[in-house]
Amino acid sequence: METINKGYIKSIHGSVIEAVFSQELPSINNKLITGDNGQIVFEVISYLNEQTVQAIALTFTAGIARGDPITDTGTDIQVPVGTEILGKMFDVFGNQLDESPPMKNPQFKSIHQKPIPFSRRSTSDEIFLTGIKAIDVLTPLAKGEKAGLFGGAGVGKSVLITELINNTASRTKGYSIFCGIGERSREAEELYREIKDAGVLENATLIFAQMNEPPGARFRVGHAALTMAEHFRDVEKKDILLLIDNIFRFIQAGSEVSGLIGKMPSRVGYQPSLASELSELEERISNTASGSITSIQAVYVPADDFTDPSATHTFSHLSASVVLSRKRASEGLYPAIDPLHSSSKMLDRHIIGDRHYRIAKDIRKTLATYEELKDIIAMLGIEELSKDDRDTVYRARRLERFLTQPFFTTEHFSGTSGRIVELEDSLDGFERILNNEYMGYRESDLYMIGNISEADFKRKQGEK
Repeated sequence: METINKGYIKSIHGSVIEAVFSQELPSINNKLITGDNGQIVFEVISYLNEQTVQAIALTFTAGIARGDPITDTGTDIQVPVGTEILGKMFDVFGNQLDESPPMKNPQFKSIHQKPIPFSRRSTSDEIFLTGIKAIDVLTPLAKGEKAGLFGGAGVGKSVLITELINNTASRTKGYSIFCGIGERSREAEELYREIKDAGVLENATLIFAQMNEPPGARFRVGHAALTMAEHFRDVEKKDILLLIDNIFRFIQAGSEVSGLIGKMPSRVGYQPSLASELSELEERISNTASGSITSIQAVYVPADDFTDPSATHTFSHLSASVVLSRKRASEGLYPAIDPLHSSSKMLDRHIIGDRHYRIAKDIRKTLATYEELKDIIAMLGIEELSKDDRDTVYRARRLERFLTQPFFTTEHFSGTSGRIVELEDSLDGFERILNNEYMGYRESDLYMIGNISEADFKRKQGEK
């Protein structure tokens, strides 16, 4: 019979404890339990001397005291994996949070896995189509890569992520894993209901560590979600969409943990280990010859400051950056994607082809010229511009309206049913606007539509 490795709590500093084990020291990342039914969980994060470990709480620590016994379970924190987890909602320990029937014989895996070696990674450049015009045409996402949605509070990051879950499930019947890091409790409940109502829950798994939970849980939930995704990629040979909302809260949790264990803060008060902690998580997201994990991550930008270390460190891991603009949101241009500040490494003539590349370049050029002319228009009025410049402005305004799109997830707010737009239809619409075919149309005819043919329908309705 295996001997149980027991110790006692020597000191408590908020969510961090020091525990003494006289027999043998638990390994780093081992799960320690204490409390009445072992319901208070810790994870070993460092060694202090030959008998003392430092551990961070992943649950609330109310009720523990110095001298309390603590047990080393001998394993890491483990979460369930496999197709049984689909349609369910979990916490960081893999406990079910929803009321669906419990899993019959779940398989468990450690949340700490090594990234797959470069030799096993696939290097094909394949576009991950989303059905959203502004993304597919101007910032195409790469399959098996990471894309970031950058924006301050309230510009539509979570709405865009919910729409991507919906489109992935309905287009490709692919699996989605949603990882909520430090989000509000109401958002988790709303997201669960929206995904269920949209009929895509059976192809999705949700895992959460809420804003009110200890920093340890928020710090580890991303690793738990990745273990679930890796199993689908490597064992089920599937293409997975992993959505993380919000990667900034992971960095914030790491900063709290770092402060609690007494590390000296680095630039702007962040933890000195920010870069390595983020890399540890991000490097596990990749594709193999048989499956892929495509990750789309919401990145909260503190005070809209893109020079903040949390934003700059995240940028370096991404192949596409979709920047959401508060100004566009205030003008009612949803999704509020800023086409001039967003970028993608897939926007390359050899990957997307000549036609797509030319159209994307012309859209950007037209919108950039309009941006430059805005000051002159504000001071002197549009009549003072040359005919060519006036045409550019009219074209740009129509392009801006056509970049908007009604979403399935906002149907109950807007009263307009959502649209998925195929890439070929999007390119066709933009090309026709750039060729001045829609100069005679009202700008509102191009606002909140899917395919360009809807503008013709709107115009006919307006003429009646």
